[in-house]
Amino acid sequence: MCHNPLDRKSYKIISNIMIKPSIYEMLIQAPDIVKQAQAGQFVNLYCNDQSKLLPRPISICEINHEQGYLRLLYAVVGSGTHLFSEMEAGEMIDVLGPLGKGFSLDLNSEKHNSPKQVLIVGGGVGTPPLLELSKELKKRYQEEIEITIMLGFRDDVYLTKEFEAYGKVYISTDSGREGYHGHVIGLMEEQKLNHQLKTFDYVYACGPTPMLKGLQNFGLREGYQGEFSLEERMGCGFGGCVGCVVAIKNAEDFDYMKVCKDGPVFDYRKVIFS
Repeated sequence: MCHNPLDRKSYKIISNIMIKPSIYEMLIQAPDIVKQAQAGQFVNLYCNDQSKLLPRPISICEINHEQGYLRLLYAVVGSGTHLFSEMEAGEMIDVLGPLGKGFSLDLNSEKHNSPKQVLIVGGGVGTPPLLELSKELKKRYQEEIEITIMLGFRDDVYLTKEFEAYGKVYISTDSGREGYHGHVIGLMEEQKLNHQLKTFDYVYACGPTPMLKGLQNFGLREGYQGEFSLEERMGCGFGGCVGCVVAIKNAEDFDYMKVCKDGPVFDYRKVIFS
């Protein structure tokens, strides 16, 4: 029987550990979700505390088809995620998903270059869903694709070693602790100025809105195709509350689309940032 992504079910936590200050990694045994999950989708996690009714949407970092588990990375930013951080291996957690529209892997380039040049840009807690994307792109296109990965963090970096399995990785930190001192768009501008930035066919990105706005301007100027995964506060996570709308260009004007249901992934060239 096919799993209904709108069926809230309880799953076992395999592990739940802190990998950096306030950043946790949770592995959940959920083979029925794994069968349907795609890079760029997310799941809703529910607190055991019944006073907290709204779920917390968490992007899928990795999909392990062989062992049937989801890997989630989340930041502890409020009371709900704090409760998640206190959960231990063996406990059960309620999950809804997979939800949303993930990344497209069909690289039909308008430029017809070979190999395909792909730029992946992540910012902070927007970085995790790009790991599964990188893995799936490399698995699908192998030697036909060259991936450049640029990741921006405030201070502590994570996942960078794993990204290196799929492409050349560049790092920026606001604090200057590692890599380029500044934000990731500044890193790209410096690479462009020094003639070290390739001509890309596609850009994929996930991160805070200011980063995405800057990257949109950069990508439009350079003529990139591509997709962004947008970060918005969500209520229900499946389009019922209409609390996460974004303006998306159409042929004549624009439509309001739901980030949780119609996205979170959109053609970045059509997004109207407020």
